[in-house]
Amino acid sequence: ADVVTNGAELLQALEERTYDLVLLDVQMPVMNGLEAARALRDRLPEARRPRIIALTGGTTPEEQAACLAAGMDGYLNKPVKVDALFQVLTSTRGIVQDV
Repeated sequence: ADVVTNGAELLQALEERTYDLVLLDVQMPVMNGLEAARALRDRLPEARRPRIIALTGGTTPEEQAACLAAGMDGYLNKPVKVDALFQVLTSTRGIVQDV
């Protein structure tokens, strides 16, 4: 597992390594989570795209729709609860094939 502090660092990390899952905060400096998700989907070939789960304090249906429209596969409200994390990981498991 690796930790980055903004979307630009995420894109750099994804150029260097392959990840199965990205937990992506929507509110980040430099490049926010929505911008990073769009860039990730545009730059990486489908075989290298990880599942992207949004982490956000936003709770409205519009905020959830924005995350999914940006290319995220799932959505978690903060603070994240273990059972909610398990549920979203289980529900998005088939999105990315084993490489």
